Amino acid sequence: MQVEVNPNEDTEWNDILRKHGVIPEKPQDPEPLIQEALVEAERKAYENRLEDKDLDELDELEDEEDEEFLEQYRQKRLAELSTLQQTSVHNQVYPIQKVDYAREVTEASEKYFVLVHLTSSSSANVESQLLADQWRQLAAKYGDIKFCQIRGNMCIEGYPDKNTPTILVYKDGEIRRQLVTLRELNGPRTKLEDLERMLLDLGALKESDVRLKKQSDSMDDDRPSKNKPVVEDDDDDDWD
Repeated sequence: MQVEVNPNEDTEWNDILRKHGVIPEKPQDPEPLIQEALVEAERKAYENRLEDKDLDELDELEDEEDEEFLEQYRQKRLAELSTLQQTSVHNQVYPIQKVDYAREVTEASEKYFVLVHLTSSSSANVESQLLADQWRQLAAKYGDIKFCQIRGNMCIEGYPDKNTPTILVYKDGEIRRQLVTLRELNGPRTKLEDLERMLLDLGALKESDVRLKKQSDSMDDDRPSKNKPVVEDDDDDDWD
């Protein structure tokens, strides 16, 4: 006579069978593990609550946070700013020639991210003109990243102008990303924030980068207030 055994039951007989390997160990209840993970996530979130605060925001929390805890984050922010100052060695767009490509791009990417804009040969290419302007803004803002540009057909013989602008991202001697035109971003409506998001996705920028926060704050300041009337300028001097 064979007796069926439910291996998930908590009985003395099942304990004996598990001990001798006759039936497998009872699966562990996942609920305690989930609860533990949730508690740990809340603890880390609380500990890191100041992670995205800049120096001014930290100063505003003096009456709410422990001074020693605040000071740790102040020193961390100061160290980050010092590192940015030391690594901001570019701050300009580098026009390059094909013969210099290996040195200025591939080899340079062993030290830092290098982004190359393959430009259009036509001034009628709206996206290329747009990117050239944003390239200058990015270069001035993020001096720890090297921004280069070269005309597409001078870099690659016969490169179709319809494929410009093209963005090539290099790091550690390799192409990390390639964008042919701005279609993957927002086309002719691509903004600086779209390119910054790309840099974040690549790891060239960090979410906590104070330069990103300043950009966001300045945009908020420029937005018209709901309680403040917008004054339209009817001055036509610009057309003179």
